Amino acid sequence: MGFLSVLSMAHKWIAERAGSGDAVIDATAGGGVDTLTLAELVGPKGIVYAFDIQPSALERTRERLEAAGGHPQVQLLLKDHAEMADAIASEHVGKTAAIMFNLGYLPGSDQSIVTQPASTIEALQAAIGLLRPGGILTCVLYPGHPGGELEAAAVEAWASTLPQSLGQAVLYRQPQRSTAPYLIAVEKRKGV
Repeated sequence: MGFLSVLSMAHKWIAERAGSGDAVIDATAGGGVDTLTLAELVGPKGIVYAFDIQPSALERTRERLEAAGGHPQVQLLLKDHAEMADAIASEHVGKTAAIMFNLGYLPGSDQSIVTQPASTIEALQAAIGLLRPGGILTCVLYPGHPGGELEAAAVEAWASTLPQSLGQAVLYRQPQRSTAPYLIAVEKRKGV
């Protein structure tokens, strides 16, 4: 049968905590896979904020959404994920159900354009403040590409030092394959 892929596990955990009418964020829109999943999860009464620094990524995402019937509840934002706190509506601050990160580079594009540890950590810090109590943040990491190992180590260090009073972090990984993608998730504590 096999274990779920890291992306499938991220989608599963998100679906357990977010639903119809919720506000959610795709911090790295890329090809739009996560954006579409989030849009279908929250439905027409919800809202999805999808961030990317590459116009081509947002174009791919727009095309994927249109091919799936269109999703007007999605806002495509040409911004760095580190700017998410300033870009979403104030009524969603502290009330966002889920935030997804899928780090690395956009497949089929310039592989020199990659997410960077400093802005990713800044974005993760902002994300914790945007989540509602019981909300979830997922982060798929790719240590197998140039720079990916450093970013993965920075995210893992950030998650391991997150105060338990703020949230609990989990790691989903194949320990026999050191360069395989893996997942870190943080659930914000209730009452925070």
